[in-house]
Amino acid sequence: MPPVTTIIWIVVALVAVALYLSWTAGRLDRLHARIDAARAALDAQLLRRASVAQELATAGVLDPAASIVLYESAHAARSAEPDQREVAESELSQALRAVFDDPETAAQVREAPGGTAAVGELTQAVRRVPMARRFHNDAVRAARAVRRHRVVRWFRLAGHAPFPLAFEMDDEPPPALTAERGATAL
Repeated sequence: MPPVTTIIWIVVALVAVALYLSWTAGRLDRLHARIDAARAALDAQLLRRASVAQELATAGVLDPAASIVLYESAHAARSAEPDQREVAESELSQALRAVFDDPETAAQVREAPGGTAAVGELTQAVRRVPMARRFHNDAVRAARAVRRHRVVRWFRLAGHAPFPLAFEMDDEPPPALTAERGATAL
């Protein structure tokens, strides 16, 4: 029979390993919850941007061609399937840049009744999307880093949670709306 001190050290080692595995599993669970919250925030900001773009497209303050391009892109972004969402959102970003490539367009929209509020709301929506996407992708990066550890893979600490995927899209803001933001900050 092994000495009592050896048994005690084995038990202490097993408890330490169990505590470490439990802590790591809890950390991974918190990271997955953070990803879910960040994805919900990103979805809300993308929906807000598409909604504001659609409202602006139907307000009659843009020329007809710009209204059609903006409306169709915003509608496609709002109704895209999950596997096509990144492409549709990128196309909305491109449409916004095409419509607001000239600061004069934003000035014309601002002169219309309610135009100042519409441009301000669109500017905020366009500014918040990259921030929400960055938060989401940072959470994904952190979870991936933990999931790459051997211990997490060997003991399957991630459970059945899907592997986190970053949201990659073109979120470059239109120059005219970027200039608006700088002008309102002064």
